[in-house]
Amino acid sequence: MARNGEMALGLYVLQAGYIEGAWRDPSVPETGGVNIDHYAHLAALAEGAAFHFVFLADSPSVVERDDANIARAGRNDTFEPITLLSALSSRTRNIGFVATATTTYHQPYHLARMIASLDHLSHGRAAWNIVTSGNKFEGANFGDEEIPEHDARYERAREFVGVVKGLWDTWEDDAFVRDKQSGIFADTAKLHLLSHRGTYFSVRGPLNIARPPQGYPVLVQAGSSEAGVKFAAEFAEVVFTAQPLLESGRQYYADLKEKARGLGREDNQILVMPGIVPIVGRTKQEASDKLEKLHSYTDPNVMAETADRWLGFVTDLRAINIDSLVPATLPQTNFIQSRQKVLLELAAREKMTWRQLIRSISDSRGHLMVVGTPDQIADAMINAFDQYAADGFNLIPAIVPSGLKDFVELVVPELRRRGKFRSASSGQTLRENLGLKRPLNRFTRAA
Repeated sequence: MARNGEMALGLYVLQAGYIEGAWRDPSVPETGGVNIDHYAHLAALAEGAAFHFVFLADSPSVVERDDANIARAGRNDTFEPITLLSALSSRTRNIGFVATATTTYHQPYHLARMIASLDHLSHGRAAWNIVTSGNKFEGANFGDEEIPEHDARYERAREFVGVVKGLWDTWEDDAFVRDKQSGIFADTAKLHLLSHRGTYFSVRGPLNIARPPQGYPVLVQAGSSEAGVKFAAEFAEVVFTAQPLLESGRQYYADLKEKARGLGREDNQILVMPGIVPIVGRTKQEASDKLEKLHSYTDPNVMAETADRWLGFVTDLRAINIDSLVPATLPQTNFIQSRQKVLLELAAREKMTWRQLIRSISDSRGHLMVVGTPDQIADAMINAFDQYAADGFNLIPAIVPSGLKDFVELVVPELRRRGKFRSASSGQTLRENLGLKRPLNRFTRAA
């Protein structure tokens, strides 16, 4: 995406919103997680505001440990992303769809086929958020007592993505001629076997669906650890990251772009889109009151469980003095290492106690949170954009639909007034809207 002064915007969707207790608010549908009309309404709000895509996170497990927390957490009843986004593709026209799917517990052929199908169903609006499973609860659902080690997960992911891209190339763009007169359905001269044999996978191919409309659906990645940044520099076209501090955000942006350039990639073909959790009010006090109301819904034990998870299950929060200062370091986690680092840096900068950090994690999980007026939220976004800490943002509403509606009605017009956000879609496919090139087929490129 050429930086023409306008940022990209995605909508990160959770069924009730990002704050743990949001599901209890009367404005949130009780069955939102499995209500297609609820998700269609959110997608319509985002599409009407010219957002670039809807982003669906995913974890194939229940994430809480204790029955009491499972009983009170509102996130264990929701659709699988590719299924949901396939349904939403028929209810929308322009907005893109980012489906999260793990390389740890999928097989490349299955996933290549599903994501290609989403791209065809949506006429070129699909993207894959490539993740490795860092959640300890997932492993037991797939025969693992423990999830694989952090760096080993990325080694598997690297081979996995290479196989998926190869499968998307096994048919050339015009291989399916479908000529009724001659009776020739496919030109087999434009068919290529993958014949991959690697450390983790053996995949013959070809894929049993035509090459996706975008060549490859847009590749999204969210890792910010050392291994994650290296992986993003090699593969990602959109990077979702948690950067609550401007200085570290600028450093991350510069490091990632430099690593990508070192691999021969162009700066405008890898977009950095940090998360932002805005609480919008017409006054600062109104915004603060909205946040306080959401706090009143959240169970303290669920908050502690969330903090424990995002810090990597390396300390027993039930056994510490929560009014003591957070230490500068914790044991290294096998979960999301980059997020633990971000959270500890934030705690050190703000001199947080454990109580304050637990609340902060419940609110934003380490993403930038801005509680204020439309001007104040626009200021924070534009400052990060202008100082090369972001090419755009993933909007993470604290509550939906009201938090999204507030942003669309109050902040988007301010961004447009300042020339920082578009007023309409600029292309048919997600790649076109993001300014990303359509990749050549590896087999024709090599010919």
